[in-house]
Amino acid sequence: MAFRYGQREQRTLLPPSIEEYVTESHPVRAYDAFVDTLEMAALGIDLDADKVGNAAYDPRAMLKLLVYGYSYGIRSSRKLERATHENLSFIWLLGGLKPDHKTIAEFRRKHVKGIKKVLRQSVWIAIELDLIAGNVLFVDGTKIRANAGRGRTHNRAYYQTRLKEIEGRIDRLLAECEEIDWQEEGLPSLISMRKDLAKAEALRQRIEQALAVVPETCASINLTDPDCRLMHSVQGSHASYNVQIVGDGKHGLLVQAEPVQEATDVHQFANQIDQANEVLARPCQVACADAGYADTKELAKIAVQGIEVVVPSQRQALHEGEKPFSKSHFSYDPAQDVYRCPEGHTLTYAGMDKRKGNRHYQIGDAGLCRRCPHYGTCTQAERGRKIIRLAQEELKQKFETKYQASKDTYALRKTVVELPFGHKKRNLKVDAFLLRGLEGVGAETSLLATCFNLVRMITLKGVVGLVKKLRALGVRHPFPASQSLGFGPATPARGPLSWLRMLCGFQRALLPNPSS
Repeated sequence: MAFRYGQREQRTLLPPSIEEYVTESHPVRAYDAFVDTLEMAALGIDLDADKVGNAAYDPRAMLKLLVYGYSYGIRSSRKLERATHENLSFIWLLGGLKPDHKTIAEFRRKHVKGIKKVLRQSVWIAIELDLIAGNVLFVDGTKIRANAGRGRTHNRAYYQTRLKEIEGRIDRLLAECEEIDWQEEGLPSLISMRKDLAKAEALRQRIEQALAVVPETCASINLTDPDCRLMHSVQGSHASYNVQIVGDGKHGLLVQAEPVQEATDVHQFANQIDQANEVLARPCQVACADAGYADTKELAKIAVQGIEVVVPSQRQALHEGEKPFSKSHFSYDPAQDVYRCPEGHTLTYAGMDKRKGNRHYQIGDAGLCRRCPHYGTCTQAERGRKIIRLAQEELKQKFETKYQASKDTYALRKTVVELPFGHKKRNLKVDAFLLRGLEGVGAETSLLATCFNLVRMITLKGVVGLVKKLRALGVRHPFPASQSLGFGPATPARGPLSWLRMLCGFQRALLPNPSS
């Protein structure tokens, strides 16, 4: 059987243009059309090409590089730089531009606030394309590590002790520097001591800034990234952020994504749904989440807006059945404010937990419980059975009943909000953020959520169909005619004969003139 062999030394007379590097159905064209559709002024990114000074890279091209790179798990500025030299789709996307890694990192750092707003515009575009309905919203969260080591996390007392040690070292270094100024030989180099002094001063400033930024209520502080928190997950305890997302029930596109500093989800339900409704410009009809969000006060903030809340309680999530003498088998009489047990005995009001607002009810005659045939099963307390009525007991029971009637809606939750996290962690290998601080992590979260939305759009509409619809939404912003692909003035398309004549002209120009 014959083999086909490559020929690296083969010369080509008519090399293709950059436009021919990718096919019409290549996904990169959808990313290009998407960024061209964005309103850059709303992102806070300046497009003024008439500024004085050295020519800068087109901000649209830089944003395209970040969005497209993050979509394929290429987040490092050095890897992005390498892709602009080696990957044909990246070369096509930037039209031959090759920014270095410092330029890419600086653009990302400088525009973190604008990048955070890209997700919101992608949601509006998806609404225009009828890909987001906004009727049913699902909330979920996951822990993603920060760009900081766990060993750099300590409590305030530790840092205050370190501050005293550093201040003492600075005083000693200053005294030694003054002594060296008067003596010339036999002592350490003054330059090295000046460096030690500068390092000590920088460390003191970092500790003071971290102590000033982090609230007094925070138990621990990470010196590398003061905004992150020590969180526990299935992978252990690490300096992390709790990333919250809100997905739409129609096609699973993300409406809201945000990193938060709280390790638990219990106080995030109302906040995330409200932000999603703000993006949609109208309230949703159903809001759903898992049992980690089952806080009655938080759920009530959404229920009072007329939104149906589908969140199971911890007992329902664990599929724990009702025990024979659980609280649900005790009937409550609101008129007399008493509970009655299955045997007909009365439990009267015995006090209130002022901190939580819960009411306590206990049987008046403890002997009734001890003589009851169910003593030992119902309760083993010598003072008899006790019932705790939550401050919002009726509302909690209402949410539990609503969940029982809406299990079909809850069954869709995993397919909507578990999929984005699986895509990010497994496919894109996002196990930690690259940027530090809440602003930087928020920008990366927005980019990752936007990239997931674009992947879903391409799946639903196809590359050619999506590009066509995106072009119809707004005015295109291609490369300026005077800077076409970075090779000088734009030239009309040339056929093979035109290219041949041009090459012959170059050849005549390079050959010596016979008459000379």
